[in-house]
Amino acid sequence: MRSLWLDTHPVRLPDPDPFVPGAHYDSVVVGAGLTGLTTAVLLSRAGHRVAVMEALSIGVVATGNTTAKVSLLQGTTLSSIRSHQGDDVLRAYVEGNREGQAWLLGYMDERGIAYQRRASYTYAVTEKGQQSLQEELDACRAAGLDVSWTDETELPFEVSGALRLADQAQIHPMPVLEALATELRERGGVIVEGVRVTDASSTQPVSVETTAGTVEAEHLILATGAPILDRGGYFAKMKGNRSYAMTYRLPSGTRAGDVLQGMYLSANSPGRTLRTVPLENEELLLVGGNDHVVGRAESHQGAIDDLEAWTQKHFPGATRTHAWAAQDYRTAHCAPFIGALPRGGGNIFVATGYNKWGMTNGVAAGLALSSQILGGNMPWAQTLAERSTGLTDVLTGVKDNLEVGAHLVSDWVKTELKALPDTAPAEGEGVVGRRNGKPVAVSTVEGTTCELSAVCPHMGGILTWNDAERSWDCPLHASRFASDGTLLEGPAVNNLQPADQ
Repeated sequence: MRSLWLDTHPVRLPDPDPFVPGAHYDSVVVGAGLTGLTTAVLLSRAGHRVAVMEALSIGVVATGNTTAKVSLLQGTTLSSIRSHQGDDVLRAYVEGNREGQAWLLGYMDERGIAYQRRASYTYAVTEKGQQSLQEELDACRAAGLDVSWTDETELPFEVSGALRLADQAQIHPMPVLEALATELRERGGVIVEGVRVTDASSTQPVSVETTAGTVEAEHLILATGAPILDRGGYFAKMKGNRSYAMTYRLPSGTRAGDVLQGMYLSANSPGRTLRTVPLENEELLLVGGNDHVVGRAESHQGAIDDLEAWTQKHFPGATRTHAWAAQDYRTAHCAPFIGALPRGGGNIFVATGYNKWGMTNGVAAGLALSSQILGGNMPWAQTLAERSTGLTDVLTGVKDNLEVGAHLVSDWVKTELKALPDTAPAEGEGVVGRRNGKPVAVSTVEGTTCELSAVCPHMGGILTWNDAERSWDCPLHASRFASDGTLLEGPAVNNLQPADQ
């Protein structure tokens, strides 16, 4: 599974920057997605010598798998923040996203990168969804957004109501990353791919440990989906969700823009998201949804098949061109974490918990973190960083962690009671069982059978098989591993070990 964005515009750096053991930088940024590269560029503009450390390659995790909507109307996000944190945090969140949106679109204008202005819609198809819309409308108005109610949409099915916000945007994210990477290197920054940061000290300067050696930095910025350092306990304050997206070519040469112009997101569950994707010679339809907690789906392929069936029902004859999955993190209080890492010595910073809205939040985080490091003043960022934890947040966090604890115990028990089969799994299948008293994960992918430890190296969760992406996923804190054990994403920093070690 590979996204349309990565397939049509992969970012490949000419003359890749080498890792230099023992090098000293003003700032080291971990992660070469939108947050990391925006932060790196802003710091380099201020004269910092910046190094970006990317475990895989530019944009291949969160940014390269987004639906790439740059919108301030974000489903029912604002009413969720309001119910958890109140109007002050709500307004700060919207102000930060507004600045992030303006900076991103302004940067694209300056660099000649195309995007499309579109109206954004949140729609409902049930009475319960309609009630959610009303709560979201109230939150939008409290935050100063000019959102209107409408009963008319372009959708090929009836809705019970919709919210509309004009003049939002949709983008192709990879040209943005390419432009940011190019500017950073022009300003003397380096981008090192294929090197994973595994640990860091809380001293000044920060000693940054990687799979290729150690470097030093005055500031360390963790711009990964989930922070790789457990000091702040963010893995226990967030829930990782996986969702799916597909692009389609409509029949009879119909351009998606002839059918749909707005960007749509449902307020009901299961979620549905729609937008168009203009390419050089055609315009495709993008459909997404069916999110679930990482590692806890009954069948990942079933979620994809259900989304395919929904698309064929409402857009008959559509032909799929791409299918992919994305991972996002929702915090207990529904607003992102942006600021200094607890117990990080004041020199380590973090940005996480965007809850599927990384195009605006990622840039807002870059603006906030660079301002904090450089001694600037952004009141909205300070409000977000200093928000309190209320009873609703505590109850949400308790519920999330009770679910984690239940999986930890029940999955270990199931593994203890289940012996591995004598034969290798069929192509594309994986199974977990006991061998010599240890949980073992066995899978067969492209004719190769791999036997690995079934225990996540992060916090000891028992892994589950993802039958759509052919990966091992952790149901506790959302770390994911390829069938050969290679770490793909999440808070873990180590690969899976072979079963015989």
